Amino acid sequence: MTNSLASYHRPVTGRNILRFALPTILMTVFNTFYTMVDGLFVANLIGTDALSAINLTAPAIGLLCAVSGMLATGGSAVVMHKMGQQKDQEAREDFTLLILTNAAVGAGMMVLGYAFLDRLLGTMDLSPGVFDYCHDYLSRYLIFTIPILLMYNFSLYLIAADRSRLSLLCTLAGGVSNILLDYLLIAQAGLGIRGAAIATGIGYSITAVVGFLVFCRRDSLLHFQKPVWRGSVLFRASTNGLSELATALVSGITTLLFNLAMLKYIGEDGVAAITIIMYVLMFVSALFIGYSYGVAPMLSFYHGEGNREKLHALMKFSLRFILSVSLLCTVVSILATPALVRVFTSPDSPVYALAVTGNRLCSIALLFVGLNVFASGTFTALSNGVVSAVLAFSRSFLFTVACIQLLPLLLGGVMGIWLATPVAELLGTVMAVALLLKYRRRYGY
Repeated sequence: MTNSLASYHRPVTGRNILRFALPTILMTVFNTFYTMVDGLFVANLIGTDALSAINLTAPAIGLLCAVSGMLATGGSAVVMHKMGQQKDQEAREDFTLLILTNAAVGAGMMVLGYAFLDRLLGTMDLSPGVFDYCHDYLSRYLIFTIPILLMYNFSLYLIAADRSRLSLLCTLAGGVSNILLDYLLIAQAGLGIRGAAIATGIGYSITAVVGFLVFCRRDSLLHFQKPVWRGSVLFRASTNGLSELATALVSGITTLLFNLAMLKYIGEDGVAAITIIMYVLMFVSALFIGYSYGVAPMLSFYHGEGNREKLHALMKFSLRFILSVSLLCTVVSILATPALVRVFTSPDSPVYALAVTGNRLCSIALLFVGLNVFASGTFTALSNGVVSAVLAFSRSFLFTVACIQLLPLLLGGVMGIWLATPVAELLGTVMAVALLLKYRRRYGY
């Protein structure tokens, strides 16, 4: 057990922090990369209408993952906090309970998804072709609901169990499988957008299978054993993970609002353009999400251990790292915009000009995303899910929805839509800085 916790007892230096977090950063970046590859195959082999369909189904997929994300991140914080308190037996019992709960939730959500699929798509007033694409994609995706939800959980618990390299390898294997299957099922087998959904589901399932096998082993830091029902554990996991639930839910809602705004001002070409921009923003955001997930177990462990010196050193390095990377990513995204957009659509397409303009403006948001993601993740790791949820909800929903509704009226249509994300992220950063300063003395970071 001492060897398994060796990473938590090393000195808190930039090198050791990055060594601990790097596999998670690579994992989330690559995970996002092969999501972009899905869009690349769909856009080039099927068309931009199919690409629009993937974005239009994103709110429903986000809803599927919302509860899982809440239990995964919140549960990881609870489990590692108990590990820091040397309550290893309770931590494993809670871990097993949380995994079983997640599987049950996944089964229920899959049934509900099929029950309301046609009704959900019918509310969007889509053209028949786009409607069929949405139906084909989502109906196949739902088949893999349980393994996809378990994948999110096992990814985080592998990191918490100091098996982040294995988690990375699973992500790499899933990504390569997804890319190969995209080509085979879309280009060779002619399954179209259905093939893209099946390829994604199979790729995600690899981590679920490997994680299950790993946590069946008794020599793992975390492993399955007979669970003990503790309602307080589910409550704490849920409240700790409220920010992740809020982020997932409001992400789906705001994506829907962006799509509706684009349909109103431009049409389905606008939805395709904003899909391309979201891929770019999502890819860069993955850097910060990966870093936050990577250091979260350390934050939880040091908090449980009561080691304020290490908490302070970890926070100091993290803030410097995030601010530096944020500036670099913003500059690169603005300069590389034409090349990035050209990967998804040709310059003679009406989608191209829209996406180039939009990405240059939306890239401003990258200055603020990193700090916002890290601040929310920090409060979750410190078992303050309420503050984390308030921050995530305000930034991802309250500010974003207000900007989507007001800026198009104030700035004129599409320009207001492009600037909605940067302005919302800026407001989120103001709140994040205020909350980090407010709770600095309580946690000693």
